[in-house]
Amino acid sequence: MELKERLQTHLTQIVRDRDPYLASGGHFFVLEYIRASFAQWASVEIHTFKVGSKTCKNLILNLPSVSTSQRDLPPILIGAHYDAVPGTPGADDNGTGVAVLLEFARIFAANPMKYPLRLVAFDMEEYGLVGPSGASEYATLLKQQQQPLRLMISLEMLGYCDSTPGSQRYPAPLERFYPNRGNFIAILGNLRTIPDLIRLSRSIRKSGTPSEWLPVPNRGLILPQTRLSDHAHFWDRGYPAMMVTDTAHMRNPHYHKPTDTIATLDLDFLTGVCQGLESGLRQL
Repeated sequence: MELKERLQTHLTQIVRDRDPYLASGGHFFVLEYIRASFAQWASVEIHTFKVGSKTCKNLILNLPSVSTSQRDLPPILIGAHYDAVPGTPGADDNGTGVAVLLEFARIFAANPMKYPLRLVAFDMEEYGLVGPSGASEYATLLKQQQQPLRLMISLEMLGYCDSTPGSQRYPAPLERFYPNRGNFIAILGNLRTIPDLIRLSRSIRKSGTPSEWLPVPNRGLILPQTRLSDHAHFWDRGYPAMMVTDTAHMRNPHYHKPTDTIATLDLDFLTGVCQGLESGLRQL
């Protein structure tokens, strides 16, 4: 099966109402689909945490590096949240990120890279601005245990593309420096990640998908729009972290709406992002 077909197959399973409170059946279905997909490649670790009286779960898959001599290298953590807001099937937000995460499990299990890889499906991202989230709780745990990370990457909406002039918006003053067509994938990270931002963006471009990168100082506090995903919790705890995104509401009119369906996605664009990221990760 080709990569594009694999991504589409994942999306048909993931894309459904799956808010952890109001669509708990869909939420549980997607949790189990991710668990089963991960379990094909290695044992799945479950990190549980509480939000009020609710027990929530992050699913973790650890994949070894290419050789035993490199097993002591700190891992690269790649995460994508699997929950969605109420009333939306969440195809782009964040079915696309989860689909790529699951393909990375298959790809890097079969052909490891230099660094150990830790793939994490995060719960409760959509509630992270008002309370604990999977990423905030897991980042806190890593910090408490003094676990180093080579890099954290959040996959956050990867499949919406619009080449129409004026389709891309920005928080001021970024519109002066970046394209006004929403046909690229954006990578933004804290200042420690600049060499990685450049490498990954270059690899994605080489694979045929336009890419732009943005360094973000001071944990993104001067540009709050850069903090709207799981990577921000890792910024706050001092880790090198970045987000890969199609820029969400600054491009996609279906963001957080019932119309965020597979039909609105550009699967060729999503496939190109997946291929470019894989190539770039192998060069880190």
